[in-house]
Order: sequence, then C-alpha cells, then structure tokens
Amino acid sequence: MLLNIAAIVVGFALLVWGADRFVLGASSIARNLGLSPMLIGLTIVGLGTSAPEILVSVMASFQGNPGLAIGNALGSNIANIGLILGVTALIVPLTVCSDALRREYPILLAICMLVLVLMLDGALGRVDGVILMVALVLVIFGLARIALRSRTEKDPMEAEYEAEMSEVISTKTALLWFVIGLCVLLLSSRMLVWGAVNIAVSFGISDLVIGLTIVALGTSLPELAASITSALKNEHDIAIGNVIGSNIYNLLAVLAVPGIIMPGIFAPEVLSRDLPVMIGLTLAIFITGYGFGGNGRINRFEGLLLVFCFVAYQAFLFIEVDEPVEQTAIVRVLDEIKV
Repeated sequence: MLLNIAAIVVGFALLVWGADRFVLGASSIARNLGLSPMLIGLTIVGLGTSAPEILVSVMASFQGNPGLAIGNALGSNIANIGLILGVTALIVPLTVCSDALRREYPILLAICMLVLVLMLDGALGRVDGVILMVALVLVIFGLARIALRSRTEKDPMEAEYEAEMSEVISTKTALLWFVIGLCVLLLSSRMLVWGAVNIAVSFGISDLVIGLTIVALGTSLPELAASITSALKNEHDIAIGNVIGSNIYNLLAVLAVPGIIMPGIFAPEVLSRDLPVMIGLTLAIFITGYGFGGNGRINRFEGLLLVFCFVAYQAFLFIEVDEPVEQTAIVRVLDEIKV
C-alpha cells in the first residue's frame, strides 16, 4: 500500500513539474516563431495545461481502464470549477473584462451539450471519439480566430498574456524543455495510473470513482497553481480563462481517448450523477461570470458555494455504495502494467 501511495504522490509531483516544463517549452517555441501571446495562451497553453489529463487518459485506456479515463475527464472539470475557481474567488474576487473570454463561455456550454448527446446511449464508441476529435480541431481554429480578433480590438486579456510571457527563452532551450517535459509526463502518468489502479483494488472501489476523485484532483493541480497566481497578479481574465480553456480541452481531447482506444459501455452513474454535476457547475459560472450587460464577477460568496458543491460531491462519491470491482479483470490489467 505504501508503494502505491508513493507512486501516486511522486507521480502527481512529476506530472505538475513536467506539465510546467512542457507548456514553457511549447509556448516559448511558438513565441519565437512570432505567434501572439493571446493566440499562444488560448491554444498552446490551454492544451498544454490539459496534457496531464490527456496522458493519464491515454495510459488508462491502453491498460484497460476506460472508467478511470472518463472519470479523469469529468472529475477534472468538476474540480476546475468547484475547487479551483471557488478557492481562487475566495482569495481574490474575480472580475471578467475580456470579450474573448465571454465568447468562450458559450463554446464550453455547447461542448457540454454535445458530450451529453453523445453519451445518452450509455456507451462511448469510436464514432463518438472521432466526433470529439473533429470538434477539438474546429474549436482550436475558432479560438485562434478569437485571439486574432482580440489583438485588433485591444482585449484586456491580450495585455495579461503579454505580461505573463515576457520571459525570453532561446528556441534551443525551449525545445529541450519541451522534450524533457513530455518525457516526464509520459513516465509520471504511467506511474500515477499504476498506483491508482492498485488503490482501487485494495479498497474494492471502481476505477471510475478513483478517476473522479484522486486522479482528477491531482491532474488539476497545474490549473490550481496557475489560476491562483494569475488572480494574485490581478490577471483575473487569465485566472478564469485557464479553467474555461482546460475544461474545453478535457471534454474534447481527454474524453475522446477512451472512445477511440477502448470503446464500450460506461457506468450508468456517469449519466445520472457525474455529467449533471459538471453541467450544473458550468451553468453556474456562465450565469455569474458572463456578465450580461456588464462585467461578469465571481465574488467570495459565490466562490464559497462552488467549493461547498465540490466538497459535497466528493463526499457523496465516497458515501454512496459503489459496485464491487471485478477482481479478475483488474488483476489482468495489473499484470499487463508490470510487463
């Protein structure tokens, strides 16, 4: 058990560090190629901060645990809104001034509805995965257009990204950090999945619940650090934008992986419990943060409500009686991991 816990803790630490180096390398390469900070922030950085979730989802799916991958995608989105935005708003009330960010809110809501429609049949298949991947390409293209338009409109988030990316790194160094970060992400995600599956076996709980709780919280740590740091620097739009962008990429890139690699039926609790919670929290930040007729704002009381919802949801997951894990299947997966 201690070895499993150590694998999870070390895996999380390496995952956070690797994601930071990966994003630094990728964004610096793009900056040296002449791309605008806003474009880099909405696309490369946004996708890079979801790299832990993506790689954990890939590893879990290849190793026969699609439930962990699905739980990671939905659980990370719930943690991003309930915990990360909630805690950040408790520390510093957040004000939305960016028109670009207001354009991202409807995109996220539309993606939530798309995911709901695709999963209503109780299965996540290859066609669903391909649809999500195609939607990912279209969204990246759309975010790129928003970034280019915001540059001419003097969007306040452009200045915030400019300040964040003021550090100049040579292309050679950036490429080195990119490769190191990617290698660390691959190693740490495999370590994390191995430890998480073992913990699931030890306590007799499903890989879905492990993905919704321990793994989702751990893979959301980069967003937590980024949002709090941005809020303390008075970069409120980036603090919220990190969460919105990460949630978009989690639903499209992370959730597509189990559908393509290991399609099949998922636990019914996903439709009756987890998707409604995620969509409800997404609607909550849309209502408070969009700013109908003015600037949006998430105050401390609303932040407290978000944190309360997250804690209540996590408590419900552990209180609710979960169906026992099929021991033989898990043992087979563990044997494959050891190989």
